[in-house]
Amino acid sequence: MVDQGVIKILLVDDQPLLRMGFRLILEGEENFHVVGEASDGNEAVRQVEELQPDVVLMDVRMPTMDGIEATRRISDSGSEARVIILTTFDLDEYAFSGLQAGASAFLLKDVAPVELVHAVRLVASGDAVVAPRVTQRLLETYVRGGSVPGQSPSPHRDPLLDDLTPRETEILTTIAEGLSNAEIAHKFFLSEATVKTHVRRILSKLQLRDRVQVVVYAYETGLVVPSNPDY
Repeated sequence: MVDQGVIKILLVDDQPLLRMGFRLILEGEENFHVVGEASDGNEAVRQVEELQPDVVLMDVRMPTMDGIEATRRISDSGSEARVIILTTFDLDEYAFSGLQAGASAFLLKDVAPVELVHAVRLVASGDAVVAPRVTQRLLETYVRGGSVPGQSPSPHRDPLLDDLTPRETEILTTIAEGLSNAEIAHKFFLSEATVKTHVRRILSKLQLRDRVQVVVYAYETGLVVPSNPDY
């Protein structure tokens, strides 16, 4: 998690021109530093270990090792690096698989420069809502009807939920709905500092990396039910 100072970024894509475009945008920001580039998943995993970036922009479809497997290995390694999946379509099974594998967010490849910069800052902060409506649409599309790869149609309740206090359970649900800390504080008449404390405890108890993982978890465990089956 980056509180201040330089945000170190690793670019992973098998298209040099795309990497160049992202580099030009990101290095135009005063506190952004692109520390490296990789053209496949194997190289990405190795460079994360060597360069220890804060944020990884990860393409999905690459030779040797795809971005989903690379994201999973980075997440499983215990690295502090946070992954943003790059995809072509917003309702993309690869994007969903990336979130399952441990990515903190996903972006469309044709994202506007200002949105790219904003997303990198949010993910680097580790304390922002990176689950916009399109992410929830993605989850509803692939969770509905048991269409999640490798998951049964009827998810079982996770016993870890029993470790949460009633207040933490309430806050978990609001995070899954995409509410910010400020919105949660207003809803429950709490201070933002108190909400942040609850969020940290929820992440710790459920063994989750960040808020977007909370959203994925809530859908996968059936805590949140897709709201519109005809979406």
